[in-house]
Amino acid sequence: MQTVRDADGDTYLLVKRSAESSRVRDPATGAERHVANDELSVVDGEPPLATAASGIPEPVRRTMRAVHDDRSLGLLAVVVDEGPLAVIDLLDAADMCESDLHGTVTELRAAGLIDEVEVAGRRGYAAADAASEALDLLRDGSVGVAGEGDDDDRDEE
Repeated sequence: MQTVRDADGDTYLLVKRSAESSRVRDPATGAERHVANDELSVVDGEPPLATAASGIPEPVRRTMRAVHDDRSLGLLAVVVDEGPLAVIDLLDAADMCESDLHGTVTELRAAGLIDEVEVAGRRGYAAADAASEALDLLRDGSVGVAGEGDDDDRDEE
């Protein structure tokens, strides 16, 4: 696979090259089409897997990098849905010890998914816009989740 651009400047993944045309895939939609080879140029320095990932909305990519298990995803969902929450309330809501909660919160803060805020005079956390957007996209099905849905609309080779 290679990252290529067409004459209009649109970026694609090169799926297959033949003598006169190439089959390319749009990373945002997964749709494939044929383009004349003379309309394509290889994009040096742009890894094809990074190009493939670029089709997933940035807030979802950020969330996927920061969330490692159901507990951390659940914690993020609680902060998005119920936040802002004081740390003491978050401890009550979570089935985590203080140390695990602190570690997970630190990862989510480092990813820019939650922010430290004051809640009723106490330290707490609120969801960043990226977290709310990512969960909205994941919940409404705008972004496919591995193992869910059907594969009937994929082209067979």
